[in-house]
Amino acid sequence: MSTKPRVAVFDFADCEGCELQIANLEEEILDLLEIVDIVSFREVMKEHSDEYDIAIVEGSIMRPMDEKRLKYIRSKAKILVALGACATIGGVNKIRNQWMPEEVMKDVYGNAKVKGNELFNVNKTKAVNEVVPVDYYIHGCPIDRDEFKHVITALALGKKPEIPTYPVCVECKKNENVCLFERGMYCLGPITRAGCKAICPTNGSPCEGCRGLVKKAETECVWEVLERYNLSYEDIRRRCTMYNYGRAECGAQ
Repeated sequence: MSTKPRVAVFDFADCEGCELQIANLEEEILDLLEIVDIVSFREVMKEHSDEYDIAIVEGSIMRPMDEKRLKYIRSKAKILVALGACATIGGVNKIRNQWMPEEVMKDVYGNAKVKGNELFNVNKTKAVNEVVPVDYYIHGCPIDRDEFKHVITALALGKKPEIPTYPVCVECKKNENVCLFERGMYCLGPITRAGCKAICPTNGSPCEGCRGLVKKAETECVWEVLERYNLSYEDIRRRCTMYNYGRAECGAQ
């Protein structure tokens, strides 16, 4: 009998882009298969097992039936990992929380007869940790493949994976990029958790905060960036609604 940890991947409300990042590991996934057994992963295999040690959950939680399913997954897993922005912070799906679910249903489905159908019974959008305890997080939209390998390898070896807590600005400076504020853009790099290698600003696009926000104290290493552009932590965090809508860090009550 194999002694390798059994890993299962599940999805809820999302585009499945983070799961595709796993599939896009291609030959590199063979290295992971040396240390874990994948027993369920709808995106890439037809087999399924309810016996697993590590559950990887992608997507945000919207319906009562989703919460019930997620709690079952949690009850079976020794370790639960939230995968991607939708699972870790609610992601873009949380934008709709500014309206009541009934209003959203009316706008999307009009007069269609969906009442009583549990597939259309939606609540406010939640991140995974708003329903069940989460042990580890793999941030981003989509996730970084190298970070995924790092986290799964660490867990398989019984170690705690290290995830950066400093801002994206640090990685951006390492890449020797011209600050996007200098180019007249508004970037959330000074307050967003690093680990993406600053891929967006490096390619000329402002950081939108998909990895969630660092704590105020952890922006001290880039405090001069905020001061240089006459910004405060509070000023910039109020611009973080795309991926972090409703979070206290963005000024929500």
